Amino acid sequence: MRRRFSAKQKAQIVLEILKEERTIAQIASEYSVHPNQLHRWKKQATDQFAELFQKDNKRERAKEAAHERQLEELYAEIGRLTTQVNWLKKKSGLDILEK
Repeated sequence: MRRRFSAKQKAQIVLEILKEERTIAQIASEYSVHPNQLHRWKKQATDQFAELFQKDNKRERAKEAAHERQLEELYAEIGRLTTQVNWLKKKSGLDILEK
């Protein structure tokens, strides 16, 4: 019967491999996994390390861009409302009283 490992389990096993406290053979024996499979998991993990950090940067940039758009929209709304308030003051005669 084929044994399935979750992504979390694979990550824990790869971390053990990277620590180099035990040999691949010892880890393979403990988890009943062929050493070749462990080498594949290790290679896959090390190949994708850079992508892990790129995804974080992409998310961060997307958040910053969304925040900037929101700020621009809010400042535009403030400008429109200020213009409307000034126009209403002028039409109602309140701007003369304030000066």
